[in-house]
Amino acid sequence: MTKKDSGSAPVSDPIAMEVYNNRLMTIVEGMLHILVRSSFSTNVKERRDCSVGLFDATGRVLAQTVHTPLHLGSTVGAVSHLLKEFSPEQISEGDAFICNDPYVAGGTHLPDITVVSPVFYNGKLSFFLANIAHHSDVGGVVPGSISGAAETIFAEGIRIPIVRLRHKGKVQNDIVRLVTLNTRDPKERELDLGVQLATNDRGIVMAQELLDQIGDDRLTAAIADMIAYTRHRLLNQLAAFTSKEASYEAFLDDDGIGDEPIRIAVRISVSGGKLLFDFSGTGPQAAGAMNVPFNALQATVVYCVKMMIDPGLMPNHGIFDCIEIQTPGRSIVSPAHPAAVGARSITANKVARAVIGALAQMLPQERGIASGQDIVPGICFAGKRSNGDDYVYMETIGGGSGGTAEVDGMDGVQVHVTNTSNLPVEALEHEYNLLVDEYALVEDSCGAGRYRGGLGIARQIAATEDDVIFSVRSDGHIYPPPGLRGGQDARCAKILFNSGSAEERELDSKTTNFVLNSGDSIRIETPGGGGYGPVGERSDKQVIDDIENRKTSLAFAKKAYGTSRVEQILEKSEQSAFDAIKAAE
Repeated sequence: MTKKDSGSAPVSDPIAMEVYNNRLMTIVEGMLHILVRSSFSTNVKERRDCSVGLFDATGRVLAQTVHTPLHLGSTVGAVSHLLKEFSPEQISEGDAFICNDPYVAGGTHLPDITVVSPVFYNGKLSFFLANIAHHSDVGGVVPGSISGAAETIFAEGIRIPIVRLRHKGKVQNDIVRLVTLNTRDPKERELDLGVQLATNDRGIVMAQELLDQIGDDRLTAAIADMIAYTRHRLLNQLAAFTSKEASYEAFLDDDGIGDEPIRIAVRISVSGGKLLFDFSGTGPQAAGAMNVPFNALQATVVYCVKMMIDPGLMPNHGIFDCIEIQTPGRSIVSPAHPAAVGARSITANKVARAVIGALAQMLPQERGIASGQDIVPGICFAGKRSNGDDYVYMETIGGGSGGTAEVDGMDGVQVHVTNTSNLPVEALEHEYNLLVDEYALVEDSCGAGRYRGGLGIARQIAATEDDVIFSVRSDGHIYPPPGLRGGQDARCAKILFNSGSAEERELDSKTTNFVLNSGDSIRIETPGGGGYGPVGERSDKQVIDDIENRKTSLAFAKKAYGTSRVEQILEKSEQSAFDAIKAAE
């Protein structure tokens, strides 16, 4: 049986293609569950700051977990660089490789350590499995290894090229020791690396069981169909873009060190059967750590294409075949060694803001989405555990997503290329000598519109001992998430020291090595999402519901929707609700 997807791509066996695509996805998703459930660090076991990918023997991605799109860049880069460094004859069954470096090993920043394992079947190299975990510390000048103000990659921690972590089944303990001794919590690093190895080992068994069931030749044919189908399905979508072109720009508050804003500019067009992303006009290479290595840029673009154009695309190399990226030399999206890259996720999410803004102009209006809190604010506290060991707690905080043509934005979520979970208060306080004073949504942080943006998050954490070191890398303190098609902008981010006290003061978005004593606190408030559509088109019920549910205050509603209109809505509402709102005012 032969089937064509919309008349363009022959598929030899569409049923087998769908079945085995799901089987491959089952392998990587099963591996992800093992990685999360078995890890020791809160960053992996609670926040799920990790990903898994499966590749063929030539390095093409066949399946990947999709909850953290930015990690795709690191795993794709790791496998491609492995194949450059080692010939197939040099790779043995039982080997495993480790890397993190963005310049020589395809990584995107140093805390993301990738472990790659070959899969052999009947003596033949058939696949590669790769998993990545964000390690809470890999050395460098600040705990957590990420400082927006770092000037070179040498300040960001240990750099690992592609090296064997295990050779023919024997773990290279000298490599493990070399890596872990360059971190502030070597035991946790060693334990998590062991889990990464074991995760791949379980994936190897699952892949070999699949090959036992269906044979190498049949799976190879199904994979060829999967990639061809994905490529041609996207090409069919691009046919509607042939005569279209769009540009958009977004801004970073600064480059980590200076005070000048940095432009992210993109122009999107279709040329030669490919979707072309031209970043000419983007700002120069950052003096600080805001630079985005190519693999992170590519992963961001792939995410935007899948999310905006066709969410149903299989997550494989067929998408890459339809994309071309052009960057200016020595820019913030094409840094040269030894530029620092630790805070690349902030810039990558601003790249997503720009790409989504341009694609929204090329797609039907109902596909548009206002900007969310696309800044990936990362906080880090370092101190001593009760037993005297060092700890490093880091977390990225969610916020509001943008309003859409059909619904309000979501409250308190991660957006775009980072999609990790929150660290529950109970786990945070159990693991570290810290106290969570408040964890809540931020009233009035959204942008108003026909559909408002989601709300940002307030996270206030206090030290319970002296000499706790705090660092943060954030953005969006000057440029708020913009609304779309008449929607209003959301509120900016802010970071406060000792909020609510006589000592309260606002901290810089790239504060590093700030010392807290017992009782001192840090409060971060993230932005909400921008609104979508004219504010006058928001329904009366939605306006009153937001006020009653404390999503927005009465003062916010009057400013956004008009005093007279809001008062008329209140007069028509139930008297109990009216009284409660007036009393709160």
